[in-house]
Amino acid sequence: MATNIRKVIMIRTYIAYGGMCVFALAIVAYLVKIQYVEKKHWLEMAESIGTTIQTVEPARGNIFASDYSLLATSLPIYDLRIDGKAPAFKDDEIFENNIDSLSYYLSNLFADRSKAEYKRILTGVRKRKDRYYLLKRKVSYLEMRNVITFPIFRAGKYKGGLNVEEHNRREKPFDILAERTIGYSVKGIAPVGIEGAFDKELSGRPGKRVMQRIAGGTWIPINDEEQIEAQNGKDIVTTIDVNIQDVAEHALLNTLVKNDAQWGTAILMEVKTGEIKAIANLTRISEGVYTEQYNYAVGESLEPGSTFKLTSMLALLEDGKAKMTDTYDTEGGQKRYTSTAVMYDSEPGGHGIVNFQQAFEYSSNVAISKAVFEAYKKNPRQFYDHLVKLKLNQPIGLQITGEGKPMIKSPDDKGWSGTTLPWSSIGYEVKVTPLQVATLYNAIANNGKMIKPIFVKEIQKTGRTIRAFKTETMVEQVCKPSTLANLRTMMEGVVLHGTGSNLRNPNYTVAGKTGTALVADGRKGYAQKLYRSSFCGYFPAQNPQYTCMVMVNGPSKGIYYGSAVAGPVFKEIADKVYSNSTHLHPELRFAFNNDSAISIPKAYIGFKDEIKTVYSTLGISSHRENDTVEENGSEWVATSIQKKTVSLVHKKMMNNNLIPDVTGMGLKDALYLLENAGLKVTIQGMGKVKKQSLNPGATVVKGNTINLILG
Repeated sequence: MATNIRKVIMIRTYIAYGGMCVFALAIVAYLVKIQYVEKKHWLEMAESIGTTIQTVEPARGNIFASDYSLLATSLPIYDLRIDGKAPAFKDDEIFENNIDSLSYYLSNLFADRSKAEYKRILTGVRKRKDRYYLLKRKVSYLEMRNVITFPIFRAGKYKGGLNVEEHNRREKPFDILAERTIGYSVKGIAPVGIEGAFDKELSGRPGKRVMQRIAGGTWIPINDEEQIEAQNGKDIVTTIDVNIQDVAEHALLNTLVKNDAQWGTAILMEVKTGEIKAIANLTRISEGVYTEQYNYAVGESLEPGSTFKLTSMLALLEDGKAKMTDTYDTEGGQKRYTSTAVMYDSEPGGHGIVNFQQAFEYSSNVAISKAVFEAYKKNPRQFYDHLVKLKLNQPIGLQITGEGKPMIKSPDDKGWSGTTLPWSSIGYEVKVTPLQVATLYNAIANNGKMIKPIFVKEIQKTGRTIRAFKTETMVEQVCKPSTLANLRTMMEGVVLHGTGSNLRNPNYTVAGKTGTALVADGRKGYAQKLYRSSFCGYFPAQNPQYTCMVMVNGPSKGIYYGSAVAGPVFKEIADKVYSNSTHLHPELRFAFNNDSAISIPKAYIGFKDEIKTVYSTLGISSHRENDTVEENGSEWVATSIQKKTVSLVHKKMMNNNLIPDVTGMGLKDALYLLENAGLKVTIQGMGKVKKQSLNPGATVVKGNTINLILG
């Protein structure tokens, strides 16, 4: 009995074991089948049901000018995709009734395919049941808003089958205006300008969303409720004034084209704050064609030439090594310092005997180098220490990237030689950036306080200031008050009766220094006769508000002096800034507030608010004689001048269907009234309107022509 039980148990054990072996072999066989026979099928299925976490890129922050004009912004662009399995595509009646209209609207909007082609594409998507068919890339916001109202698509994302993918594209509304200063931040390329320096603030924080892979390898978003929203970037408010920037670029361009120069830069800096109001950099890419390719003002470290002579005069006066009355013999315009090194004046034959001030005004290389060499040849470090105090041996430390590295030789350097001291005194054997020169001159304009130039005033988030940048002082006082006074006198003298006399004008005073540097060309040295022209100064000289630096490299039309090439750019910028800055005209405000002063000017008939603003700016009081206001809410007034005030008299100008009386008005306001009335206007002469060809009060016939005679 026991033996039989054992046999039964053994049989059962073998059966169980055998079953397990068979099952194991079946599993192995099935794994082999999956791995080798059905591999492609299962890989495709895995791909079709795969999911992943996709990064949602935030909108990059805006860059604004000082008046909040957009300098750089991210504009949304869209990709349009179609789901061929959406209910509207599955429903025969809906699709057939709307496909012709949808095809027509798409063809009419994009004008890239015919109605028949769009119908063929959409029908194919439906037939193949494509899940994420790309219909159109880079669609604008307005185009996208139109498309979602089209037949079928207006049913919505899930029913109508239209999927809209948003991307961002960086745009600069003012094109190349301050382009290199605005800069860029592109992956894999060294960052440039404000975009590069403030990339972290502008970039924002990416979001996350779940994406599913469907057949064909296309990814589509799922689980919208689980999406982590991206946080858009912060906005940057710069110091740039777009109007002044435009003036600077056009003035620089005109000079570059006129002189067929290689490149040029112009900087306008506010004296008290250090704010850069304009910074233009233009490079010649072909004859007569220039564009912004490199920020020379910030990045180009070079021999500045005669604008550097300001440091020599400062050192000599500060150390008591020279007085304003000291005289120097220019020795026929040349001075030998070594057996092979001769210093020449730009004026053949020299300037004879000149005093200290005249040496600067006439930009005498011989006189200034002699003064510096005699004063510091036994202790050159004393001169070098002045350059260090003026921060010329190190980068400024700007808010933007790409700043050039200056080169100021120390007496301990191997490169120091018998020519270094005299040549450094006139701006050779040293290298600084144009912005460093502007910063030095701005310190003289700013009563001796050297401040750091700034390009960015604020970082904002949704209009709220996150961080404000204040003016930073680099050197509290670059020299003694007595030295400062003498330097300012000499700089004014350059324009009054020196090398910059072509910049003198009757409206405001200018102080500064011309520069004409011979450019070294590698191993060829200075034999090529390539010049770099510059002018750096400030205005108005008696109450400095702005410092301006202009540099033009490689003028090739035979004119290369700083006053003739760079000077006109400075003058055009200064003239435009001065004429548009009422706070720079204190004499007007003073005159209109005195009984014996110039009579109050009479304004043309115009808008009340505009006229009141002008008189208020000039310090003249004005009042309205009556309270009548036109029905459309805009009030026109004429001016009646009294002893110390202006009376504003209401004029009824807007009469329905009647020709207005525009005599006594400025042309802009007259055009506004007449063209809004439906009339065509022709003009003769200049000034205010004296006569009009159609009688006031007559019935308007739209399209008729009225002739205005100005005088």
